[in-house]
Amino acid sequence: MEDRERAQISTVCIVAGTAGVGKTSFAIHWAHRIADQFPDGQLFVNLRGYDPGPPMAPDQILERFLSALGVPHTAIPADLEARADLYRSQVAGRRVLIVLDNASSVRQVRPLLPGSPGCLVLVTSRSRLSGLVARDGARRLSLDMLNEAEAVSLIQSLIKDYRHNDDAEEITELVHLCARLPLALRIAAENAARRPQMPLRELIDELRDESALWDALATGDDEEADAVRSVFAWSYRALPESASRLFRLLGLHPGSDFSSRAAAALADIPLGRARRLLDDLVGAHLIEQQSSDRYGFHDLLRAYALEQVRDEEDPAFQGTVLRRTLLWYLRQASAVTAVVIPGAARVALADVGHDGHDITFPDYHDALHWYEQERHNLIAATRSAATAGFHDIAWQLPISIHRVYTTYNDIDDWRITAPMALVAVRTTGDRAGEALVLEGLAKLHTQSNDPLAAIEYHQAALAIRRDLGDRLGEVSSLNGLGLAMLRAHRLAETKAFFTETYQLAVELADRRWQAIAANALAYTYAELEEVAEAESRHDEALTLFRELQDRASEGDALHCASKIYRMAGRFPEALAAVQDALVIAMDFDNLAWEAWWLLELGQVQAALGDHGEAVKSYHRAAVLHRRLGDRVREASSWDATGLSFLEQGQPQEAAEFHRQAVSTFRAVGNQWQLALGLANLATALAADQKDQEAVLKASEAERHLTGFGDPAARQLLERVQALLTSLTP
Repeated sequence: MEDRERAQISTVCIVAGTAGVGKTSFAIHWAHRIADQFPDGQLFVNLRGYDPGPPMAPDQILERFLSALGVPHTAIPADLEARADLYRSQVAGRRVLIVLDNASSVRQVRPLLPGSPGCLVLVTSRSRLSGLVARDGARRLSLDMLNEAEAVSLIQSLIKDYRHNDDAEEITELVHLCARLPLALRIAAENAARRPQMPLRELIDELRDESALWDALATGDDEEADAVRSVFAWSYRALPESASRLFRLLGLHPGSDFSSRAAAALADIPLGRARRLLDDLVGAHLIEQQSSDRYGFHDLLRAYALEQVRDEEDPAFQGTVLRRTLLWYLRQASAVTAVVIPGAARVALADVGHDGHDITFPDYHDALHWYEQERHNLIAATRSAATAGFHDIAWQLPISIHRVYTTYNDIDDWRITAPMALVAVRTTGDRAGEALVLEGLAKLHTQSNDPLAAIEYHQAALAIRRDLGDRLGEVSSLNGLGLAMLRAHRLAETKAFFTETYQLAVELADRRWQAIAANALAYTYAELEEVAEAESRHDEALTLFRELQDRASEGDALHCASKIYRMAGRFPEALAAVQDALVIAMDFDNLAWEAWWLLELGQVQAALGDHGEAVKSYHRAAVLHRRLGDRVREASSWDATGLSFLEQGQPQEAAEFHRQAVSTFRAVGNQWQLALGLANLATALAADQKDQEAVLKASEAERHLTGFGDPAARQLLERVQALLTSLTP
């Protein structure tokens, strides 16, 4: 295609048409045909605009798209507008093909549109989406039903290997009974192919009987929908009872797709039998096989299955099936957390039992794979439990998996499910459970760089635990408060909370919590420049972690040791400690640890005068932090790089790195790091004889430092004020 022709193609194309007309198949076929014109990749999402459940929200879709485009989870903004802006910046200048299937409204689509030419967006919808045409310049292609000749040809191509000598007029009659809709035609053809010895006339008469039934029940407003439902019913009633039962029960599954194990658990049948019945349903075109062990419904068929289960099954039995399914997801979520985060506290689950359908995860990778496949179903299951009044499951399911959410920065999933969990647990009156949910919300806000909100949630959880006499829970809440205070650089309060955590852990003789609290205190004393006390606490923590054979925590303690030794001027010992820590990070293949500990390695190398190696370590740390989406620590790496360039007599280069750091600290609202970065930038500018700008930056740093009273802040304030005195006539 010539560039001139490409320029004339609308960047948004709508494929509109009635249900079952083949919009998705058409869009996917078209996408395959033109994929080579979009070398920067393809994005596809089913917006579920016509599913029985809620459609996908634009912010959820943007989270998926940004992840697919290589944006780390921690770098994805929380609000819709910021996500849309980031998405548009990511696709700007690229040629990406974007398929938005089953859109229900213009509002659902518009935030997903690129802001610059070069990309093509294919949207399928039953609606005409006129707003996209009028305001966004979209072109619309309306798909009609196949004409009679095309429909007859489709039927003949599907049955030719199974049936011979069928009368052409009877095939035409079958086509008209299917309203010439591809979905209905394929199901009808499969029925005919599956019964090759039965005369086509008998099959047609069966379908006519179904059509007559629907004619009696229907309003007559939607002939195509009535025809499709007639074909569904005809195919459904031709199934063996075991297959038809599974089909209708699957209508109760909370998510849009499912595995064979989920189907077996839902129907309470052996896995092998479930797989055979699923194969039967795939063969009848009543469900779709999406991959080797993932299945799903066309939205019309899912709605039909739900109608059948409501018509044919007792409401109490429907509740039993749904609860059994939700309990299966609850058990699996808990098992995933146990494997992926072995030290995580286990939630006391609802009366789940074990019915033989549970998955045993041999290792971390198997557990994580299950989680990635089922993430969206865990959200749907939580929502379904809340709607059905299974309040125990509605809070226990998200709280069982929330540590995985926060560890892998799937913050959106936790942000969606946490409010449902809080409402549900309060409905049950389970106050211990409420404290767990509040603590989870606190961790969500700590990780989202909102320490003040985190502190409020931790305090609420702590009040409940003290009221209940839950002393181990109290330890966890106190530690969480210390971490939130440390993030806010409120060091006096940090020290108080970690001290209380430590004292209570000792009183309870809980060696693991004692080690955690001792290590946290070591970090805090180091920040307060109380080096002797920091070293004492560190020695205790390191000894305990080694006794507990907790190598991961040992690595964190070694990182802390390096910081302490560096502050004490014991640089060779600091170098050995941080190098040992990095070995542990690499053994665990943990990039987050490696990135953070590389920053310490660079600071030790700089202290030893090896600025060339320090800059290399800082650069590696910055690259890894960018990949991980940790903007604050990435900026800290650039800020440290600036200090090394200044030490090497290159103030202009130093200032550029400090500018980059300051810009990020300002954007994320980290006041302490911003003050530090501004002070460093002012120093570099003064060394480069840019006195006027240096005064402006130093004055701003001075303003930001007024809220901090720890020794490091006082020293930094003195340094800034001395710089201002030297620069002011």
